[in-house]
Amino acid sequence: MIAVDMVTGMEPVLKYVRRWGALVAAVIFFSLWCVAEAGRMGPTGGYGVSNTGLDSWSGSWPLVLMTLAIATASWKPLVSLGFTVALLAGQLSHALPPMASNHWAIYLGSFVALGFILWTAPQRLRYIAAGANVVAAAIMAFLMLSWRYGNGVGWYPPAYAGDRWMLQDYGWQLFALLLLIAGSCAAVGLLLALYQERGSLFRARELAQSSLKETEIDLIVEQERTRIARDLHDVLAHSLAVIAAQADGTRYLSKDQPKAVLNALDTIARSARSALVDAQRVIEGVRDDGMVTPQPRLSDIPALIEGMQRGSLKVHRSESGTSVELSTGQQMAVYRIVQECLTNALKHGGRGTDVRLHFDWSGPGLTLHVASALDPGQAGAGDPSSSRVGRGLPGMRERAHLAGGWLTAGPDGEHFRVTVFVPYGTREARETDDTVCAEAPGSLTEIADAEAQPLLAAIGLQQAAIAREVHDRG
Repeated sequence: MIAVDMVTGMEPVLKYVRRWGALVAAVIFFSLWCVAEAGRMGPTGGYGVSNTGLDSWSGSWPLVLMTLAIATASWKPLVSLGFTVALLAGQLSHALPPMASNHWAIYLGSFVALGFILWTAPQRLRYIAAGANVVAAAIMAFLMLSWRYGNGVGWYPPAYAGDRWMLQDYGWQLFALLLLIAGSCAAVGLLLALYQERGSLFRARELAQSSLKETEIDLIVEQERTRIARDLHDVLAHSLAVIAAQADGTRYLSKDQPKAVLNALDTIARSARSALVDAQRVIEGVRDDGMVTPQPRLSDIPALIEGMQRGSLKVHRSESGTSVELSTGQQMAVYRIVQECLTNALKHGGRGTDVRLHFDWSGPGLTLHVASALDPGQAGAGDPSSSRVGRGLPGMRERAHLAGGWLTAGPDGEHFRVTVFVPYGTREARETDDTVCAEAPGSLTEIADAEAQPLLAAIGLQQAAIAREVHDRG
């Protein structure tokens, strides 16, 4: 943590130096040479020499070129190397004066520029700059020792025997010295680059750890939310399902009870089923931020069919009877069942599968018929339903049961058929149903089979039979 704080504290300074350091170093480099050579480039001339100044001083052009090389090292590394090449090429061609004993160190500006390049430039340019400076150091050593140029620059004895013996005796020494200076400048640049990279790694690690902690917290919250939702759903599903089963079973078998009692039992059953569906909808629709997401309705089914048709699924929709407004939970259940049926048809039948949807509103509830063509291989199998039954069908059955209805699914010849029944939730439809039941007692069992889940109805029948037996014994 202390290392991270140190790197973080140095980051603003390094960022400023990285941007403006080369320009500041160029100004300092130029200023120090001007001060050091003021006696030789003054207006009156130094040491008894007249008409001397910056324009006539032999080191003027090398100083200007090396200053520009340093100034552009951070922004334009290749341009910086170009100024060094221009200086060396100019001296080799005698277009620029060679180095003298008092200003040969201007060459070191190239190595200062190398340090900034290795700090700020991409890796590929770093290799280019390092190789170019090695070659430049060799050329500098030659220019300083050759009798045609620097002739030893006052540091080495003149080459009376020619360049061969001069380079053989002192060439490697001077070249090694220049490489040592260049290596020192390069090491500083690389160390600064590594220091900044280390800071970036520290920040990345801190960010990753922070993100990991936040993810762990979100995961714990989500797991707890899921557990609470599952427990709440189980408790509500059990309690409300028992209430609905008892009320339906009693109402269907108590034909001799007053109509007010039957209406009260019907209200209890419908309220229990509606509460169960709404609770399921709320539990499934809560997002991570606690807001309830918009749930699909029957009006969204045309858009769903259009989207599946774009996926090369041939869907034919038809309706019969007058549509009735279903509750919000029932509409969501029908939408999800249709969505699962279309998805299964595309999954098992492939592209181009024919699917027929029929909404029948003429009965005591909505009856949905879905038929999709079976794959020829599945149609000829011994157990066609085995390849079609997965986690989707139990989910559809559960949704149908929660909506107060039922669902059947299975192969029928060359088609796979799904039939769903969802009873209407309006009081008018229920009262009409009760009137029909009173006038035609023989149809009571049929209506009970159509409206109630088989499991819930069985529970109600069993409890009602026990109650009658106790009453007869009494």
